[in-house]
Amino acid sequence: MRMRVSLLLLAAAAVAAAAEAAPSSTLAGPTRPVTVPPRDRGHAVDLPDTDPRVQRRVKGWAPEQIAVALSAAPSSAWVSWVTGDFQMGAAVEPLDPTAVASVVRYGLAADSLVRRATGDALVYSQLYPFDGLLNYTSAIIHHVRLQGLEPGTEYFYQCGDPAIPAAMSDIHAFRTMPAVGPRSYPGKIAIVGDLGLTYNTTSTVEHMVSNQPDLVLLLGDVSYANLYLTNGTGTDCYSCSFANSTPIHETYQPRWDYWGRYMEPVTSRIPMMVVEGNHEIEEQIDNKTFASYSSRFSFPSTESGSFSPFYYSFDAGGIHFVMLAAYADYSKSGKQYKWLEKDLAKVDRSVTPWVIAGWHAPWYSTFKAHYREAECMRVAMEELLYSYAVDVVFTGHVHAYERSNRVFNYTLDPCGPVHISVGDGGNREKMATSYADEPGRCPDPLSTPDPFMGGGFCGFNFTSGPAAGSFCWDRQPDYSAYRESSFGHGILEVKNETHALWRWHRNQDLYGSVGDEIYIVREPDKCLIKSSRNRIAYY
Repeated sequence: MRMRVSLLLLAAAAVAAAAEAAPSSTLAGPTRPVTVPPRDRGHAVDLPDTDPRVQRRVKGWAPEQIAVALSAAPSSAWVSWVTGDFQMGAAVEPLDPTAVASVVRYGLAADSLVRRATGDALVYSQLYPFDGLLNYTSAIIHHVRLQGLEPGTEYFYQCGDPAIPAAMSDIHAFRTMPAVGPRSYPGKIAIVGDLGLTYNTTSTVEHMVSNQPDLVLLLGDVSYANLYLTNGTGTDCYSCSFANSTPIHETYQPRWDYWGRYMEPVTSRIPMMVVEGNHEIEEQIDNKTFASYSSRFSFPSTESGSFSPFYYSFDAGGIHFVMLAAYADYSKSGKQYKWLEKDLAKVDRSVTPWVIAGWHAPWYSTFKAHYREAECMRVAMEELLYSYAVDVVFTGHVHAYERSNRVFNYTLDPCGPVHISVGDGGNREKMATSYADEPGRCPDPLSTPDPFMGGGFCGFNFTSGPAAGSFCWDRQPDYSAYRESSFGHGILEVKNETHALWRWHRNQDLYGSVGDEIYIVREPDKCLIKSSRNRIAYY
C-alpha cells in the first residue's frame, strides 16, 4: 500500500513538473515584459572569399547555387541554379542565356528521374560607369517550375543541360509541402532574417539545420553585397558614407555568388522563400534597383496573382503565407495593397485556418536600431491585416530577437497578431541596442517624408495617442513580451487548427536548446471574421 501511494505521489510530481516546464501560452493573456541582457555576439567576422565554402567548385557549365522554392500550392515547386561564372571589369560582355538549356529531370527515386521540365534563363548586370568602380555581369541564372507534384512527397531531381557534357548536377532531393487542409502542416518551419555571410551566419545555419526544418523563410537582407567596395578589392565598407566618396552607393555583386555557394547544401534540399530587405535595393545607373534579388530567386508571384517579386502568397498545409514588401509601394491606393485585399478575401479559414505574414522591417520593435522605421507601412496596412485576423507576423531588419504580446495599434489586444522579429541571423552591421543599453529620447521616425505617401508623413499625428513617442529607452512597453540582443533563428511548429509552438534558438546555446518559447493559440470564435472583414468584438 505504501509503495502504491509512493508511486502515485511520484507520478503526480512528474505530471506537475512537466506542466510547470511546459511553454506558456497566449491564452493566458499578455506576459510581463522580459529583457535579457546582451550576451556574447559571437564571431562577427566575414567569411573570406578564399573560404572553400564560397569558392566556385564546379567547372564548365555544371550547375551551382542550386535552390528550391515553393509555388503557390504544394502541387508545384521551383528549382533555380547558376551556370558559368560572373565577370567584373570596366567593360563586361554578358553571357548568352540561350547558350545553355534550363532542364530539370525529376522523379520519385534517384534512379528513376522519368519526368522532365524546362524553364527560362537570364543574365543581369550591375553597372557603374564611373572612374574607379567596376561593372558586374552575372552568370546564367535558370528557373524551372515543376508541376503535377504530389503533396508531402519526396522528389529526386537533377538540373542542367543534358545536351552538354558534364553540364548536369548531382542528384538532389526535396519534399513538397503537405496537402492544403486544416489537419496537415509542415513539421518545422525555420524563420530567419538578415543572414549575411559571417561566422555568425555559419553558426545560425548550422543550428537551424540541426533542427531539421521542412521550410525556411528568409525575411530579407541576404548577402549584404551593398556594404562592400566595387573597386576590384571587395573590401568591406561598413563605415563608408559612400555619398562622400562615390557618385552612387556601390555594391560588390560577387558576395551574392559567395552566399549562394555557401547556402547550396541547404537550399538544394529545403525549400526557401525569400522576401526583399533594404540591403537588396542596390541602386545602379538609370535608378535601377533590386536587380540581383529579382533575378536570383524564384517567387510564386504569377501563381498568386501579384506578378511582383516583392510580394506574393503561398499555401503550406493549413497555413496561408503572405509575404509583403516594406520597400515597394504599400499605400492604400497602390498595387500591393489592392492585391493584399484580394488575396486575404479569398482565404477560406476552414481550409487554411492559419494566416501568417512576413516582411523585412518590423512594426513593433523596441530596440534603438531602426526604431519605428516602418511606421508608415504600419499605418497603411495594419488595419487590413487586423480585419482579416492575421495570426502571426514575422520580420527582420533589427539585428536582435524580439517577441510581442498580441497587439494592435500599440495597444494590447487579444485579437491582434503576435509580432516576432528575427533579424538576428548573423550579419554584423548595426548591432541592436535596447532601452536598457542606451537610455535617452526616441528618434523621430517621421523626420523625413515617406515616399509612398505623396511626400507626406503617413497622415499620422505623432504628437498624441498611444504612439506619441511614449516608451523611449526608459522602460520596456507592455506590448513587448521578450527581447534579447543575440544571434539565432526561430522554429515554428503548427500543431493543429488552433495551436502553434514557437521556439527561438540562440547561437550561443547547445544544439536543441531553447531561448524563448510559447504556444501561439488562435481563438477563432473571438477573432475570426464572419461575413465581412470587420472583426466582431467579443470582449
